[in-house]
Amino acid sequence: MRTLFVAIMAAAMLLASPARAAEKEYGLSFPTLSMLFFTNIDAAAKEKAKELGVKVSSLEANNEVARQISIVEDMITQAKVGLLLVPIETEAVVPAVEKLNAANIPVVTVDRRISPTAPVKVLAHVGADNVRGGEKAAEFIVEGLTKKYGEPKGSVIELYGTVGSGPAIDRNAGFKKVMDKYPNIAVKTQTAGFMRVEGMKVMEDFIMTTPQIDAVFGANDEMVMGAIEAMQGSGLFPDMSKITTVGFDAIDDAKQSIKDGVLTATIEQFPMEQTQTGFQILYDFVEKGVQPKEELVLIEPVVVTKANIDSVYK
Repeated sequence: MRTLFVAIMAAAMLLASPARAAEKEYGLSFPTLSMLFFTNIDAAAKEKAKELGVKVSSLEANNEVARQISIVEDMITQAKVGLLLVPIETEAVVPAVEKLNAANIPVVTVDRRISPTAPVKVLAHVGADNVRGGEKAAEFIVEGLTKKYGEPKGSVIELYGTVGSGPAIDRNAGFKKVMDKYPNIAVKTQTAGFMRVEGMKVMEDFIMTTPQIDAVFGANDEMVMGAIEAMQGSGLFPDMSKITTVGFDAIDDAKQSIKDGVLTATIEQFPMEQTQTGFQILYDFVEKGVQPKEELVLIEPVVVTKANIDSVYK
């Protein structure tokens, strides 16, 4: 009888132990795995889940809003205890967040935000200060043009990200804020949807219609790397060191290109820190009922160049 009682108590203690947290499953929905940046976010979430002793199920949306909404609906049906969300667009994914709210499933957005005016509840947003990142990119280009001409003047191409996405909107706002101060710098802007192949196509068009190009800013590395391919393929830019090229995200390709002396700079926004900070906030709320100290957590971006790349990643 005593043996049976001990067995029952042991089983009860096991059920009440923290190990039960491993039975809870969180969700992660993000735009696409075709961009290395989101692959890094996916890996960071899985690493954090392992550290916390919980499960996370992640699905990409192939950059389709309707698919992302469907994925979130499925995660609600699967009774995920919390969701990390990288919304494709600030407004279009709002219906999915409304359904999360109705199901009382907490959501933390990472990298990309939901519109702050949307009638939904987001536990917290963790991302880069994308406005400041756009400003830093512009300031770096202005500095390069000033060195080249002795004053801030020249012709700049800006490759805009996915229309309607928070990072595209904010990086453009920061970039434009700085560039508007310099009337002798001409800026041409065109969307390339954060995609490398589109960055190459858009740049090919600019090369044909723009007699002089002094600098290129891509709102992510994929686009600027595509633009560089187009410039190199045209045969009109034999020395890329004379063109100031700036990307955003600091993916591996971009960092190697900087080391090779091709890409001039990229803006590091620390996706691992974003993701794991967001996951910790979500976990603390679900497991401990802890409200986040801040609902908006912005990480300061860093300009990475050949001169500082080793110190940034030491």
